[in-house]
Amino acid sequence: MLLAQGAGSGSIPSLANMPILWIIAFAVLAVILLQSTIYLLAVRRNAAAADMSKHEVNQSFRAGAVSAIGPSLAVVLVSISLLPLFGTPPVLVRVGLIGSAATEVASAEIASGTMGASLGSDTYTQSVFLVALFAMSLSGAGWMLCTLILTPILSKGSLKLTKVNPALMAIVPSAALLAAFAALTVSEVPKSMVHAITVIASAIVMALCMWVAKAAKADWLKEWGLGISVVVALVVAGFAHYSGLGPA
Repeated sequence: MLLAQGAGSGSIPSLANMPILWIIAFAVLAVILLQSTIYLLAVRRNAAAADMSKHEVNQSFRAGAVSAIGPSLAVVLVSISLLPLFGTPPVLVRVGLIGSAATEVASAEIASGTMGASLGSDTYTQSVFLVALFAMSLSGAGWMLCTLILTPILSKGSLKLTKVNPALMAIVPSAALLAAFAALTVSEVPKSMVHAITVIASAIVMALCMWVAKAAKADWLKEWGLGISVVVALVVAGFAHYSGLGPA
């Protein structure tokens, strides 16, 4: 209501950075931090049941934190580019904490198109911004509702599958994860020579990290491997792009 009342005058940054949006953004951040704390405590409490030692738990947490550095850098770069369009609070919530940049921008662009406007153009008024922000929020709500509804159902299915064949339940999640990343990778390769070079460079760096880690018995390199490969891939993509090999 407060946003709608201010949609008729002023600039988009003044509307996008209203105090109410900052309050909502910090509230969402607080919920995510609370969920993360509950998850960490649950893992430590149930580690013994999964035959994991305290050292293995700490090692897993450290590996996850390091692996998140590379992808987080990409999110930060995308978020900075979206700040002029959506303002800091919406970008913080929709892209930085919950959503996907590609999905959110697509939702906003479709919503703007229904009003005969385009993101970043002269037709991108405060009213269009409100509709785009609402569309982005609905898009994120759909994912969250699916998670809320499907997680208990899938959990029951996994328990039944574990009783039938425990080994199969150990294989299926890993196979699904590999398939998801493989599908994302393969879809990027045909886009341009820059994309292909970036994928190849990241694969080579990751393979080298794993080989060195095994040969030198450096377990820490296994944890840093993904972060290193992502950073190197970003650098390679930059050089390839500015070398005129195609759009990045």
